This record gives sequence, structure tokens and C-alpha cells, in this order.
Amino acid sequence: MATAKSRPLYDVHPGVAMVEKWVGELKSKTGRTLEEWIAMVKKEGPKDEKSRREWLKAKHKLGTNSAWWIAERAEGKGEDDSPEAYLKSAARYVDEQYAGQKEKLRPIFLELLKLGRALGDDVKVCPCKTIVPLYRQHVFAQIKPTTNSRVDFGFALTHYQGKLPKRLIDTGGAAKKDRITHRMELTSTAQIDEEVNNWLKTAYDLDA
Repeated sequence: MATAKSRPLYDVHPGVAMVEKWVGELKSKTGRTLEEWIAMVKKEGPKDEKSRREWLKAKHKLGTNSAWWIAERAEGKGEDDSPEAYLKSAARYVDEQYAGQKEKLRPIFLELLKLGRALGDDVKVCPCKTIVPLYRQHVFAQIKPTTNSRVDFGFALTHYQGKLPKRLIDTGGAAKKDRITHRMELTSTAQIDEEVNNWLKTAYDLDA
């Protein structure tokens, strides 16, 4: 079994596998491969991405996800479809998040990443363009360099029963049905204490 020390820094986002499966089944389900759909959209479809999505749904009876993905790829988007491409982008996303004045926040990010990895081999770290979510079954925490001097460490605590400390700031996520419901503001690694670790473990356990 892989250990946290031997694992790569980042994991493939769950959405990549979903798209790969969709691409593999597209021909059998719709009669066209992804390349054939893209060629047809460019030749016969509307010119803008939004209109193409609606056209694919209305004229060709495709589902929302399929129409969205095909329209995106006809625009040259969707470069993260393969695991290899995603992992390259993941490293770039993190570098861009902690560039310039936010570079000094990277030690906070790395320390939080270490805490997350230490919870278990089932933790996945899957960077996006502006945040780095931590997954178990679902997203249970996320790391976001919100300002040039602060990282927000978010937790999914929807199902937590009990009193929450003032340090946990309500994000309004529960009302919006977002996974992340609370956050802690961190401006230095010294603030990553036992309380931070305990709430991360709580969010992890809630997603068992």
C-alpha cells in the first residue's frame, strides 16, 4: 500500500475519470466519437459556445453535461481531460495561486497539505485554479489563498452536531448547499495548531 511519503504531491481529480468514461462511451451512446461531434459542431453549429450547448441539447437531444463538454472542446478547452494533463495543470494551478505577493503563504499551504495527507491513504489532493480541495468520499476541506496575507482553510461541517468555536467562521455554504460550510483564517504556520488539526480530522471523519 502506498504511504503518504511515497505518494505524488497531487492526485487526479475525480472529474477526470468521469470525463474519460464519457469519452469512451460517447460513440456507443450517441453514434459519434468526440472528434466527430467536434467536427460537426464547427461545421454546422452556431458560432458561440453557449448557443452550441443549447443547439446540441435541442437538435441532437444530448444531455446537459455532454452538450457542455462537446461545446467546450469545440472551443479548444478541456485540456485537463487525461490524468497526465491534469497533473501537469495541477502543479501549475498551485504555482499560480502562490505567485507574487502570495508566495510567502506557500509554507502555510504545504503544512496544511501535510496535515491532510497524514489523515489516511484515502485522502486525495486535487488542485483547481483558485483552490486546493481535499477529498475522501467528497470534498471535506479546501485550502485557498484568499488575500496576499491570508489563507482560508475551509471545512465541510454540515453534519456536525455540537457547538462551534468563534474561530470557525461560517461561510454561508450550508444555505447555498456548498460542501465547505466553515473556514479558519491563517496568516502564519504558527497558527496551524492542535485546534486546526482537530477540526480537519472532524471534517475527514464526517465524510467516512
